[in-house]
Amino acid sequence: MHQLAVSHLWCGQSISLLKELKQCCAKESSFLPRDSGLKMIEAAPAENHNAVSAKCRDANVEELWGLTSFFGYSTQTFVQAVNMLDRFLTIMKVQAKHLPCIGVCCLHMAAKMVEEERSISPTQELIRISHSKFTVSDLCRMEKIISEKLGSLEQHAVTALTFLRLYHTAFVSLTAGRVEFPSIVTLEAQLKACTCRLVFSKARPSVLALSLIAQELKALQSTTAMKVVQQLQKYLKISEGELLHWRELVAQCMAQYYSGECTKPDNKKLVWIVSRRTAQNLRANRCCVPGLPTIPEGNWDESESEDSCEDMSCEEDSLYGSPGSDGGGAYFPSTFLSNCRK
Repeated sequence: MHQLAVSHLWCGQSISLLKELKQCCAKESSFLPRDSGLKMIEAAPAENHNAVSAKCRDANVEELWGLTSFFGYSTQTFVQAVNMLDRFLTIMKVQAKHLPCIGVCCLHMAAKMVEEERSISPTQELIRISHSKFTVSDLCRMEKIISEKLGSLEQHAVTALTFLRLYHTAFVSLTAGRVEFPSIVTLEAQLKACTCRLVFSKARPSVLALSLIAQELKALQSTTAMKVVQQLQKYLKISEGELLHWRELVAQCMAQYYSGECTKPDNKKLVWIVSRRTAQNLRANRCCVPGLPTIPEGNWDESESEDSCEDMSCEEDSLYGSPGSDGGGAYFPSTFLSNCRK
């Protein structure tokens, strides 16, 4: 009976939703990071500060999550910023010293695409809060480089968040309130946690989003809900093996995420109370920020340029520490990181 009801709904009110899912599936490959570049990042030793390693990339993304929370930006801004970051890192041979500038620049570009104009942080304020060693002109120059290398940047890139929201709408519609379904806020928080790990950049957005939902529904043991998962899987031509592979990684990620071993950002904006003298020092420091060294624009298959300028390591301390944790450490313990790379 439930299967007939679900089929009937697919043929009726959800036809437009199915078409939108199909259109997004056709476009998702255009927003995927280059696989060869992802492998290069994974292969880079964590202790090598000349190349961007997976550890370095993940630490930078966690800091972007902290900035997203601080400025009250949406999940879409964060996910779109990381998508641009990964795509850029996998087509360009980037030195670790330039990663902070690239990450902040991607966040600023994503905010301008997604957020309302009055909600966008001024460039100088973004640089100051992130405690970065570059100037406004450096950020503008980096924005131009990223735009040129990534080509035309769409306001609404097709990401795992795109599919997550479409799937959620489909489930709520098709089950008609008969199944207790996780809120979109919970699912988005889980997606942000996955986004902080490079391994999930390998997944197709449609598959990662469905894996998150399928993992949540597993605990509910709802036959109706699982039938919807199977129908979506069949409609979007997602193999059982592919879905199972990413479900297992998502389950491992969520086990760490909900454990007491890892710190998570709270969703409230950080509030600073500083003295007048501290505020004056901050303003003074903004006037003497060293410039960003010249950034070589070589691709992955080109030789790396040597740069003897001041080191800008990705492990540089930031004013806000680990996002939302007051410097309490990374989101995930090292055990999860090593297991993902096996």
